[in-house]
Parts: sequence; structure tokens; C-alpha cells
Amino acid sequence: MKKEKLIKRILVSQNNIKFKEFINLIEAFEFYLVRVNGSHHIFKHDGSNTLLNIQNVKGEVKPYQIKQFLFILEKYNLKMKD
Repeated sequence: MKKEKLIKRILVSQNNIKFKEFINLIEAFEFYLVRVNGSHHIFKHDGSNTLLNIQNVKGEVKPYQIKQFLFILEKYNLKMKD
């Protein structure tokens, strides 16, 4: 799924978002993987001091973690790289 289409989709609903698609999306916003601890994938962005914790639960991301990502985007005014 294209990143622009996925970001529009998660703005409407945070349910049923595939883990791999979401990882591609957050990496497009220049987040990078810091560490993996079990099912927890911890990402960081150089423009913020906030860590983003994403879990792979049966191939999907938990809705509250998507909401946290959207909050970070808004708080730090992060843009998708080209």
C-alpha cells in the first residue's frame, strides 16, 4: 500500500493496520529502529526525544500505538521524506 494512502487510512481508523506496512510508513517519517525486545520494536526520531514502541501482534499494530505515532507527528511537526 502506498504511504500516502496508508496515512490517510490511519487518520480515519487505527484498526487492522499491517505491521510491515506501518513500519515502512514510520521509516518514511525518518524514524529508525533502535532495538528489538521480544515483540517490541523501539524506534527513535532525531527530531524528538520520544521513543516509539511498536508491537507485532499477529501481523498487525495495536491501535493505541498508531495513535501515539500520530501524536508524535503532530507534536513535533514531522514530515514524510520524499
